[in-house]
Amino acid sequence: MAIATTLRAFHLVAEAGSFSAAARAGGVSQPTLSAQVKALEATYGVALFDRRGRGASLTPLGQSLHAVTARLFAAEEEARALLAGEATLMRGHLRIAADSASHVMPILARIRERHAGLTFSLAIGNSSDVIGRVLDHHADVAVTARRSSDPRLHSRLLQEDRLVLFVRDDHPLAGAGSVRIAALAAEDLVIRERGSVTREVFEARLAEAGTRPRALLEVQSREAVREAVLAGFGVGVVFEAELPVQPGLRRVLVADADLAVAEYVICLEDRRRLPLVRAFLGAGGPAARPAGG
Repeated sequence: MAIATTLRAFHLVAEAGSFSAAARAGGVSQPTLSAQVKALEATYGVALFDRRGRGASLTPLGQSLHAVTARLFAAEEEARALLAGEATLMRGHLRIAADSASHVMPILARIRERHAGLTFSLAIGNSSDVIGRVLDHHADVAVTARRSSDPRLHSRLLQEDRLVLFVRDDHPLAGAGSVRIAALAAEDLVIRERGSVTREVFEARLAEAGTRPRALLEVQSREAVREAVLAGFGVGVVFEAELPVQPGLRRVLVADADLAVAEYVICLEDRRRLPLVRAFLGAGGPAARPAGG
């Protein structure tokens, strides 16, 4: 059996997480797919999946092979897209990762207006996760507040934002409008997890001011920050563009700290000329320009 056939079968199962889902995605029968994967394992005397119930989890070797096949089949899609040229903008699927839905949705809306046949998938995570998805070929493009110096990445400035505080409207700071950062030494802070730019930037400004909050509640999403603030856990920190428009919440500025943060559009340097990627970069609007330019 040809190695290309068995590798594709393996990749389908690795991506889908089960043989049945992979068979549906690949348009082949499950017995055929299973036989192809077994042939690959038998040829090299290895185990690539732990088969338990209906699922199929990757062994350590399978995880390493999946990293290779992700690059392999991404390159195949890239070649197909280059050969198809602008025709790919009439159809196709773009995988996007972002550290904020609010920053990426306007771009997707503009692309949909210009190229109605395209479909999208959007993964939201912290900035470290987002960059990792691009480098691992799990996302074609990304929007993130973390500027990377990795030479494999092409980065363009999208827009500038800033971090702000917000509190419940019965909080003592609700009527303040703005505070000095030192005032947070008496407050409980609700903030994103480590790996997020929100956390890194705000903790850096706190350290510069020699300020340590009374308590710090770490949560895994912006929605969780909002819910924690509404539940009375303290002062939330978000990008201003993401500040929830919701009764019961008040914005509070930090008067004496530089909380400006830039958002970037990134992609792999060697994929920036693909039609779908170019369309996303172009839809970033006039503010989107090469970082540092």
